[in-house]
Amino acid sequence: MAAHAVTENTATYVDQFAALERRRANDWVHPLRKAALARFMELGFPTTRDEDWRFTNLAPIAQTAFRLPEAAGSLPGREALEQFLVPGLACTRLVFVDGRFAPGLSAVGRLPRGVLAGSLAEALTSQRALVEPHLARYADFMPDAFTALNTAFMEDGAFVWIPRGTVLEEPIHLLHVSTASSFPVLTSQRNLIVTQEDSQAAVIEDYVSLAEGVALSNAVTETVVGQSGVLEHYLIERESYQTFNVSTLRVEQGRSSNVTSHSVLLGGALVRNNVHPVMAGEGGECLINGLFLARDRQHMDNFMRVEHASAHCGSRQFYNGVLDGHAHGVFHGRIVVHKDAQKTDAKQTNRNLLLSEDAQIDTKPQLEIYADDVKCTHGATIGQINEDAVFYLRARGISRDAARALLLFAFANECLQRMRVEPMRRYLEGLVGHWIPKAGLLEGLS
Repeated sequence: MAAHAVTENTATYVDQFAALERRRANDWVHPLRKAALARFMELGFPTTRDEDWRFTNLAPIAQTAFRLPEAAGSLPGREALEQFLVPGLACTRLVFVDGRFAPGLSAVGRLPRGVLAGSLAEALTSQRALVEPHLARYADFMPDAFTALNTAFMEDGAFVWIPRGTVLEEPIHLLHVSTASSFPVLTSQRNLIVTQEDSQAAVIEDYVSLAEGVALSNAVTETVVGQSGVLEHYLIERESYQTFNVSTLRVEQGRSSNVTSHSVLLGGALVRNNVHPVMAGEGGECLINGLFLARDRQHMDNFMRVEHASAHCGSRQFYNGVLDGHAHGVFHGRIVVHKDAQKTDAKQTNRNLLLSEDAQIDTKPQLEIYADDVKCTHGATIGQINEDAVFYLRARGISRDAARALLLFAFANECLQRMRVEPMRRYLEGLVGHWIPKAGLLEGLS
């Protein structure tokens, strides 16, 4: 049985909920919020005695009294957001500041007929018939404290609806911005993405900080991909080193659908990245691709649960980690093959590089197989930069630092090359290159 802890600060969420209740008590989702809060109070935050959290100590979160953001004040200027825009990507951009939709900073491009992209808070009223069948139907808050906490405090986030047979030529960019605050802030972004049959789309979730400050960004994204639909999802996390980020992506896949999930983790003090696709229809395909780069005392925990619930489905997981300083990384990947999921083909690979003697990685790939006609493999590696490869490059006139940087970039680029949105891939290559020690020495080598 999972072990959890309810601390003194857990009770502060009751007070914060009372403030939310005064604003939102008439919402049709409010009974759901109340049930989720009650469940969170039962669970408390997980501890290292919980098997799914055994490598991650949540004491820094559990011992902090987070509060909801204050009523919307002055917003940052557009120029403050320019650093986070992707060159060459002229797409619809929805901006959320401290968890609230900022229409004045957003830009809705020319979307195909019937496509909806906007605020979930508004959609709860104006598009209830579309939202209600899906909201909180897939991300189950009963077993998970952070999903319960998000559901209890969900007010806003993105609502994306893509009708049957629609193809989006450009991605939809969801930019979640944290600003300065004089107290620890809790934001509970809730995103709902529904792509109907035979549709194709790409969505980018991007979490950034404009200032230092203690904050908990607890985001949940529910995604529904209809029969023969195609979705490419990106999660980019590059918040300040004082931010705690817990993100949960729950995907429900229909028959013959194809889903790709990309994650790039760069910022945050403590980061937990949950990815949970369920291949509910036959013939589905899923690729989970991730890169996490940590230094100093950052902690990055990647938890994958891939469920094969129907026959003839295939999944691939590729996660690469690079850890420097006293950083701690975690990869906990689980493939679950249900008894009716015959002819499953699943593969899971985790590769990690440690750049210092003090860096640490815990990796735990797992298979749970309840069917007998399957092909499943998993594996993990932990190592350092190959000194033979460094010697090879040095023999060709490249300095030692530049050689190490080149090998690091090649290792990270394995994940980036799987991304199909070219402007996004090039932009992330720049971010990764900036992170790599001595990467500036690579200029002029290409």
